[in-house]
Amino acid sequence: MRQNDQHVTIVMATRNGEAHLPEQLASIAAQSHPSWSLFVSDDGSTDRSREILAEFGKTHPVTLVDGPRRGAAANFLSALCHPDLPQGIVALADQDDVWLKGKLARGLRRIAAAERMMGGAQPDIAVPVIYAGESMLADGALNTLSQSKSGRTRPGFAPSLAQNLFAGHSIMLNPAALALVRRAGIPEGVSWHDWWLYQLIAGCGGGLALDPTPVVIYRQHDGNALGGARGTAAGKRRLAMLLSGEWGRMMQGQAQALKAREAMLTKAARVTLDGFLDAPGYGPARILAFRRLGIHRSSRIGDAAMAAAAVFGRL
Repeated sequence: MRQNDQHVTIVMATRNGEAHLPEQLASIAAQSHPSWSLFVSDDGSTDRSREILAEFGKTHPVTLVDGPRRGAAANFLSALCHPDLPQGIVALADQDDVWLKGKLARGLRRIAAAERMMGGAQPDIAVPVIYAGESMLADGALNTLSQSKSGRTRPGFAPSLAQNLFAGHSIMLNPAALALVRRAGIPEGVSWHDWWLYQLIAGCGGGLALDPTPVVIYRQHDGNALGGARGTAAGKRRLAMLLSGEWGRMMQGQAQALKAREAMLTKAARVTLDGFLDAPGYGPARILAFRRLGIHRSSRIGDAAMAAAAVFGRL
């Protein structure tokens, strides 16, 4: 199939997004890749979100389903596992961003390249691939603030236990990756759907296509679940989560969800996961265990903060 003919199902999770939803929908409609449809899971919006989607659906292919009302992560994962979602390539979309015109086309090219690389001498084997690009961070009015950067860490299962590198608002999954996600189901204890997708696909030996080129304008506002990592306020928020123990609890929750699905993981990933779960609870021994396993964050400052949290049993 020619790349231009490949159909992409865009999976969007909404909840009271009327303020910015029209701009996001307009950017989807303006994509250079012509073959797409929109699958929306609405988590109980009480504003005009559903009306806006219904109006958009008069001229574009839209499917609207009800979300589980258990937060954004559960809403996205519920949509990905929904029986009405067609198998194939999917792209995740937040309700409040703006996509650059070539986002889908670029993602398809990068996924195809990763599939060729992973297939090697056995090109007919379906290999799961997750793709994500960088973002232009902007304020609520779309004034550019900075560009996201994934840092010095190469994507892999061990570093995925400490930090997410695949931002959900730019993620695309090939058909094999979507099938893997659906097989894993909707786990308990997962705080971030994008982090889970990265961990799961990395742990199952899939392709990890991290693109240094921005493909999305990521709007920063008070309604963001976490927001971009760059900037003083965002850095302080993440540091507070790390040192308070909140990030450690999320790491453990995600790891336990992986443990419950360990039969799906590669042997190397199972060894790494068990090493993480069995590491000493605090002190220098915990830091050394992480380093032996290759568990680290994408910046030296982040590594230092993680080490401090580990020493005091916060991680």
